[in-house]
Amino acid sequence: MLNCQRSLFQLDESVTFLNCAYLSPQLKSVAAAGIHALERKNKPNRLAPEHFFSQVKGVKAEFARLINTPEPGRIALIPAASYGIATVAKNLPLRSGQDIIVAKDQFPSNYYSWARLAQEKGANLRMVEVPAGPDKGRRWNEAILAAIGPQTALVAISHVHWAEGVLFDLLAFREKTDQFGAWLVVDGTQSVGALPFDVAKIRPDALVCAAYKWLMGPYATALAYYGPVLDNGVPIEENWINRKNSENFQGLVNYQSDYQPLAGRYCVGEHSNFVLMPMLETALQQLNAWEPQRIQDYLRQLNAPYIQELLELGFRVLPEAQRAHHLVGLGLPAGVEMEPVQAALAAANVIVSVRGQSIRIAPNVYNDARDWEQLMGVLRQVKHTQSVH
Repeated sequence: MLNCQRSLFQLDESVTFLNCAYLSPQLKSVAAAGIHALERKNKPNRLAPEHFFSQVKGVKAEFARLINTPEPGRIALIPAASYGIATVAKNLPLRSGQDIIVAKDQFPSNYYSWARLAQEKGANLRMVEVPAGPDKGRRWNEAILAAIGPQTALVAISHVHWAEGVLFDLLAFREKTDQFGAWLVVDGTQSVGALPFDVAKIRPDALVCAAYKWLMGPYATALAYYGPVLDNGVPIEENWINRKNSENFQGLVNYQSDYQPLAGRYCVGEHSNFVLMPMLETALQQLNAWEPQRIQDYLRQLNAPYIQELLELGFRVLPEAQRAHHLVGLGLPAGVEMEPVQAALAAANVIVSVRGQSIRIAPNVYNDARDWEQLMGVLRQVKHTQSVH
């Protein structure tokens, strides 16, 4: 079992930060890697051609280990989840009348590309929703499964809903999409790093992850896994480093029609970024040392007594089997208004997010019972005050 890892971060002790789903704090080791990289850039003569490739290989290897794929060559370095989604949209063989299935109110970066593509191709964008109420996670998964059929070209979904914390059954979606030859594209931004993700079991056609949340990397970095259906696709951009033999700087004017193998063609230009890549590799190394399953176990144990009390106070939380432990959507009790809750949390310097009608609590390994007690102190008081009135 992991212990609290607060000492590895430079957290502001004047606030209670339960908001990794918004932006992760920075590991001290990641900051040190960035400072070292900045200093190295002061002497560009020390950056040899091989440095354009060696750090990238390390990042790909660490991410491949994190998601359990033996093929680091299937990993692409991208600047944002939206870039990775747009890459898939560019290559999806979509016909008029076919369906693209998404969950209602999922994050916009996993919506806009599909909305445009459906409009351009005369396809249908089907947003699956279910009404609020008991067992919403189970009912939502059942509704998505029911929507997958012969006309389905692609299911684009997250592993964990970014606002409500619903855990989507990717294995069941994969089995159903396989029946109809449809693609499965997963946005792992709000899960990978804190929740186990096994490419070998789930077999997504693509997995995209922004790195500045649960991967604890710097902003403007992201990673993507691309499966065999995308081995011969067309990238968003044509840059020199993604072409065959780009390691030979002297021969770059010998233009190549072939790309680097597998997902090498999909990396963003200048992905060798000499400051951000060392930081990202350091963050991934730490996550692999912790292991996502141990992170979940730590958070399960940390959260459990407070989740039970919240339920007793009338707050709404999904059943444990229908959610993850690193992102918990909290619905307010009847008669309690969101605005005074937000004001009370802000006054107490308790940092969470409000998404839709949910308070999103997103703890990580740097949190402990003291943080939960700060949050609960506010929620207990608000519940008592508004109940009295």
